[in-house]
Amino acid sequence: MMKICMFTNTYLPHVGGVARSVEHFTEDLRDMGQSVLVIAPTFPGMPPREEEKGRVVRVPALQKFKGSDFSVRLPLPFTINRQLEKFRPDIIHSHHPYLMGDSALRMAIQHDLPLVFTHHTLYEYYTHYTPLDSGTMKRFAVNLCTQYANMCSRVVAPSASIESLLKDRGVKAPIKVIPTGVDLDFFAGAQSRTFRKSLGIGDDTVAVGHVGRLAPEKNLEYLSEAVALFLQRGPRSVFLVVGDGPHRDTIRKIFDDRGLSKRLIMAGRKSGQELADAYHAMDVFVFSSKTETQGMVLAEAMAAGRPVIALDASGVREVVQDDANGRLLPPDCPAADFSRALEEFADNPEKQERWSRGALHTAGFFSRDKCARKLLNLYEEVWASFVKENKWTDDQLISWENMLRGIKAQWQMISRKTSAAVSALKPEK
Repeated sequence: MMKICMFTNTYLPHVGGVARSVEHFTEDLRDMGQSVLVIAPTFPGMPPREEEKGRVVRVPALQKFKGSDFSVRLPLPFTINRQLEKFRPDIIHSHHPYLMGDSALRMAIQHDLPLVFTHHTLYEYYTHYTPLDSGTMKRFAVNLCTQYANMCSRVVAPSASIESLLKDRGVKAPIKVIPTGVDLDFFAGAQSRTFRKSLGIGDDTVAVGHVGRLAPEKNLEYLSEAVALFLQRGPRSVFLVVGDGPHRDTIRKIFDDRGLSKRLIMAGRKSGQELADAYHAMDVFVFSSKTETQGMVLAEAMAAGRPVIALDASGVREVVQDDANGRLLPPDCPAADFSRALEEFADNPEKQERWSRGALHTAGFFSRDKCARKLLNLYEEVWASFVKENKWTDDQLISWENMLRGIKAQWQMISRKTSAAVSALKPEK
């Protein structure tokens, strides 16, 4: 049995790709007889959970950072250290390069343990959540992730396109492609009729669906424009949106301005059986994000037998195969072209059936069991090589100190530039 400690900035009850990835791998590894401890922030309104004892350690955190759904943990290293000494892990697995990722790296060095890092997120597309959203900040985010990855024993890339991107950016640490798995039986066995009926969607209505966090980085204005064009041409159609976030009102306004408000169904966040039923209530799934590392919702939609129409981007092209399980459109295609792809689907029953079969076939490559076994094999490989290589080297420890100094210098530079810009904008007295 291996003992794995996972550090994550987001976890249950937060709804998001990273939280679900950690949850899935944690459950599956435990089912395979491994011991997993999750260290994660607290969340508002979270009731105490008896089952978390000995399985999840919660650390205090600032909530709703910069209006996002994320928590920023407060630095309490002694609390984490006590828990690690009690758990005595073999492997530390970090799911972020900052915040809890800092703690993961510090604990790995302090306890002389191998560190695995999953590069879940293209952080340069999330700098609008920081006070200093600029080109400099984006470069800072990329450099931080690259330096962090190079401190780790192994890096997990959720898709082959992210593996290639990381290598291009200078990641020298060994990289393994391991996507987050999907519960195929769970999503395949859901029902659509009751869910559609509860939302007033008729059997003869084409339900265009989307699941995800409604946030600026998801390119949802484009998607809403494209779907609205399709709805204007097809009277028996609706847009079913499952999720919530800061762009909720932006989507509503686009449909209100076109007189389509009654054909926009904002179902809110769903999880468990309701989420599976929501996928089945859709006829086709649409996706326009260009910032994904893995299109987990795409695999879930396909496990429900739903074809996907999406833009070609990292994390998407590994799932969507053009004209086999949906349409993979050029990343810069106009909204009108995306709309026409929806018409192509709606007007062609033969294509609907063929794409649905293709979706189910593709989903088979993303089973939770296969992905969890790949991760466990990686842990075993990392532990064996870490022991053989005499663990952390002096060069790595020096690199860690250099990285910290570099981060401090970069942050000071950004802060000075921002201070100068603010001063320049102040009116003269």
